[in-house]
Amino acid sequence: MAEAQPDAAGQTEATPEPTSEVEPEAEAEAAPETAADETHEVAVALTAPTDEEPSAPAADAPAEATTDEPKATPEPEPVEAGPEATADALEAAHHQQAADGEPAPQAAPASETPRTGGAGGKDTGEDAPRTPATPLPALKESAPALTTAYTAASAPLANTDLTGTRAKLYLVLDRSASMRPYYKDGSAQALADQTLALAAHLDPEATVHTVFFSTEVDGTTDLTLTPDHATRIDDIHAGLGRMGRTSYHAAVEAVLAHYDANVAPGTPVLVVFQTDGAPDAKTPATQALTAAAKSHPTVFFSFVAFGEPDNKAFDYLRKLKTPNTAFFHAGPTPRELTDTEFYEGVLATWRP
Repeated sequence: MAEAQPDAAGQTEATPEPTSEVEPEAEAEAAPETAADETHEVAVALTAPTDEEPSAPAADAPAEATTDEPKATPEPEPVEAGPEATADALEAAHHQQAADGEPAPQAAPASETPRTGGAGGKDTGEDAPRTPATPLPALKESAPALTTAYTAASAPLANTDLTGTRAKLYLVLDRSASMRPYYKDGSAQALADQTLALAAHLDPEATVHTVFFSTEVDGTTDLTLTPDHATRIDDIHAGLGRMGRTSYHAAVEAVLAHYDANVAPGTPVLVVFQTDGAPDAKTPATQALTAAAKSHPTVFFSFVAFGEPDNKAFDYLRKLKTPNTAFFHAGPTPRELTDTEFYEGVLATWRP
């Protein structure tokens, strides 16, 4: 209830409530003209603009507002909130402005990832690092004799968009009787070194599983970046005994069996398949390669022929139509080829 206040004439009057309703006791004591004037002043004070202080004297202000819509203390608009209320919004807005004042992209660019292989032998990031699996300093430390071949492989890999590709390397060496001169002059060993240098680019393990074949599989070994790589082929060959015929299918089956037991499914594989003639049994050879194209589509056989270019025995390889094979003729003196020429021939059509 509002208290009665004495006016200038010594009379007692009631301070009106904001709704102009005054308690009966105050109405009985107040003069009609004075009550009307002060009621008008209160109404003016209540309807004054909300961004200014009320103009009514403190003594005439109502003691307690009871209106349904008090306006003496306006509620601040959201956009005028203090720094504490808007800090998060301002921070978000700041990060969405580019350096030149344009809106920043909504999504961050994809992070760089190494090229790890997969079905295509490459990772999917366009800006992914395109580097060899084994850096040159590491190769020089563990197998310095391979430095020349390793360096020569860089350009052919780049020219075929294979730099940074990850794949496993296999080497198949023909041990038929006609291959004897190529073991004696070091051609087989040199081919193994070139293949191992290529593996250093493609395989993080830098390992080449090697299959010696003739009538059957004569033996296997693994080439790695160790000092004994320079004589590994000659040493193994010397201990394998008699040289036989030329059974492609035995070597193909041995490669696939090793792949299934030791390599993750879908990993790209390049098989450097060396021979100096056609298979003795062409039908089993064709069947093995055709089946491999279906069962192991990521395994590619790059045939490297040692011998005279006009040798009719190579017609079989020239006419192969399977999608998982290619043919490169290294000539009668393969050691005279440069490393670059060898890599260009082996990588000409392989696209993992």
